[in-house]
Amino acid sequence: MIPQFVVIGAGVIGITTALELQRRGQFVLVLDRKGVAEETSAGNAGAFAFSEVEPLATPGIMRKAPKWLLDPLGPLSIPPAYALQIVPWMYRFWRASRPDYYKASLSAQAGLMELSREALERLVPMVKAEPLLQRDGQMQLYESEAEFRASLPNWHIRREHGVEFELLESPAAIAEKQPGLSTRFTHAGFTPNWLNTADPKKWVDHLAQIFCDRGGQIERQDIRALAPLENGVRITFSDGTLDVSKAVIAAGAWSHHIARTLGDRIPLETERGYNTTLPEGAFDLRTHLTFSRHGFVASKINGGVRVGGAVELGGLTLPPNFKRAEILLRKAAEFMPGLKTEGGTQWMGFRPSMPDSIPVISVSPNAPSVVYAFGHGHLGLTQSAGTAELVGAMIDGAETPISLAPYSATRF
Repeated sequence: MIPQFVVIGAGVIGITTALELQRRGQFVLVLDRKGVAEETSAGNAGAFAFSEVEPLATPGIMRKAPKWLLDPLGPLSIPPAYALQIVPWMYRFWRASRPDYYKASLSAQAGLMELSREALERLVPMVKAEPLLQRDGQMQLYESEAEFRASLPNWHIRREHGVEFELLESPAAIAEKQPGLSTRFTHAGFTPNWLNTADPKKWVDHLAQIFCDRGGQIERQDIRALAPLENGVRITFSDGTLDVSKAVIAAGAWSHHIARTLGDRIPLETERGYNTTLPEGAFDLRTHLTFSRHGFVASKINGGVRVGGAVELGGLTLPPNFKRAEILLRKAAEFMPGLKTEGGTQWMGFRPSMPDSIPVISVSPNAPSVVYAFGHGHLGLTQSAGTAELVGAMIDGAETPISLAPYSATRF
């Protein structure tokens, strides 16, 4: 049977979208150069971070950036070998931090978060995925009264968008939620409705198995180009071509290269994220921890601890710098006395990031039969179910639950 719908990308966005299209009655083929969840979807922190509504490009952030960039192992860095290449993206990032643009991006992010939260709760019972979830909340930690007070506007923004939270103003209050932390953390914000998956790789594998059990197909193919046809699109890969009615590009950090074969130039960049996953018993972690000032998190993965984060704007081809993972682990050991750091596995992944932190969920300007679903940055897992529902509605020609204008491929 020749598929009429192809999804390019077998990460969390691609597989969730394929499952949604299948639910709507389509026979779907998924193509990926490596296989299911073999890239960023395998090693992320496992968080459904619906409360994180604020874009990275905030007013005044460019005043902080030079200090960060001077530290090659800090929370935000650009390798010297990549500095010139990323200038156009950084210019757009600066523009996105202007107050008017920021306000629009904040609204778009909050709208997609609300839809994605509701969509996830619809998806979970349909695929019997509740055993893969951890509903343990999240704690954002601060090291001083001044740092905590500076964060309060962000908490007010969350409240405006319906996010439940509790503010903790002493080490003792923090210890009630999460024992074993350094007393350097004097304040925190706790979001009780935050949830994680026990393993992001297992999450995507589970969805992919459901998709295949219901008649879907997944194949390994290295996509070379797309070309519009009168009533569809031609997909060229390493050993042939395939003509289909519709194609969805959900290939993460590689998506803009495929889009360029259609003549669409989309300013997608790559945030390289690093982590170390420690085995079961490394620490009694009871909630997802965010070390705000230091730009990294600690999450519970398969009973162990995954320590990772930070942003390295370094593209797809430079070799990894695992010193970044090592320094995050050293900090975690300092912040979580008693953390057993032996036996860890290091990892680096490529986060597909737009200058305004808002993904592209849009029909291609040059190919009406191609839909884009990429650029979610740190939030691919979080926004996967909502993105899938939007793509499904677009392909069905139905009204979407939120306006797609903020996610347009032509907004830049």
